[in-house]
Amino acid sequence: MFMQISMTNFKSWRETGPIRMAPLTGFFGANSSGKSSLLQMLLLLKQTAESNDRNLVLKTGSIQEGYVNLGTAHEITFRDSTDMELNVVWDLPAKSSFSVPIPQDSGSVRIDELAFDTVIHAVQQRVHVDRLRYTSGDRFSVELSRKPNNHYTIRIEVDGKPPVRAQGRPRVYMKPEKCYSFSDEAMRYYQDTSYLSDLALQFERRFQQLYYLGPLREYPQRTYTWAGENPIDVGLKGELAVPALLGGRNRKVYPDGRKRYSKLETRVAQWLVDLDLAHSFATRPLYRGSSEYAVWLKRHKQSAEVRITDMGIGVSQVLPVLVLCYYVPEGSTVILEQPELHLHPSVQAGLADVFIDCIENRGLQIILESHSEHMMRRLQRRIAEQKFDTRDAALYFCEQSGGVSSITNLEVDVFGNILNWPDDFFGDLAGDMVAAFDASLKRQVN
Repeated sequence: MFMQISMTNFKSWRETGPIRMAPLTGFFGANSSGKSSLLQMLLLLKQTAESNDRNLVLKTGSIQEGYVNLGTAHEITFRDSTDMELNVVWDLPAKSSFSVPIPQDSGSVRIDELAFDTVIHAVQQRVHVDRLRYTSGDRFSVELSRKPNNHYTIRIEVDGKPPVRAQGRPRVYMKPEKCYSFSDEAMRYYQDTSYLSDLALQFERRFQQLYYLGPLREYPQRTYTWAGENPIDVGLKGELAVPALLGGRNRKVYPDGRKRYSKLETRVAQWLVDLDLAHSFATRPLYRGSSEYAVWLKRHKQSAEVRITDMGIGVSQVLPVLVLCYYVPEGSTVILEQPELHLHPSVQAGLADVFIDCIENRGLQIILESHSEHMMRRLQRRIAEQKFDTRDAALYFCEQSGGVSSITNLEVDVFGNILNWPDDFFGDLAGDMVAAFDASLKRQVN
């Protein structure tokens, strides 16, 4: 799970400061306040990790591929800045933790949490890494730094001790690979530092477990083609939701905290019922042996069964969210941008229950950017009802002034109250009601 992020000189953010991440992390605020940039930083590192070009410092995206298309590295630095700093902290599950030997000692340091930060220098098309660093608490650190002569130097400390330098190894060929990985020369500069490759591997694994669904989802189709494949996810626009559902239809998930298994399709169908979007849900081939499938639903018990294209748009918009949350491996991190789009207020509120279920029973981390007051209210209610621990939520309000974004941590008490609720957080509902009443009274008097 990501435990903390921060960035400096990235898009509209001069500096974020440390942002605590929780199992449920939500960013709220007005349009163009910088919320999406916080998510884009993670997606930028993900698509960089997945790039095949190891000489590419940052893969900022392209029209054809990638999770985000941000232009050049110079274009995403804050104003006239030339250096941006990106930082992420995450914990390692027990099966992924590893040990680093203490130099000239029989002991070792166990690595079960990693902090990564990098400083990227970008001027026009010239982009390079000024610093690449990994730390774990105060017992382990490795830093690769660029010097004025364009050479790199590496510094390692394990339990306060530097490793022994390998004989005859120069410093001049230690340019990093991408923005997070060490070259072979850097790994051979000291003795017994093969664990440097583990750091890059852990970075790639963490971002491999990060999944994303964008705010604009594909319209439903009358038929879907599926030839037996298992997609990695549901696609950036949810276009692979039905193939993923078919590919994982026999997967079993925990429903409702009862620790009893049910199939993926059954769980998704049950949520559609619980959210009052459908009475029944099924996917079937057009005929036996066909690779063409249709999604069928009944709105009410007495309703005729129809295809998804003949239902309201809400089902097709929420389906990718449900499938993704129950399709990805347990322990994954899911980024959702405006999951409430095109949904009725009651369904928006119900999504909070979906996320709580996935967090508690599948170990997911949900990171979302939203404008939904109804989702927020349901979350506050569940905290007050002691069905969700306030410590498992990290909620933030973003705003922008003078072209500079800022972030406020929303303080939620054990009763679900937000103690520092910003003015007009979700608009001025009370003001609108008072104004409507005054206008009505004035018309009646006239």
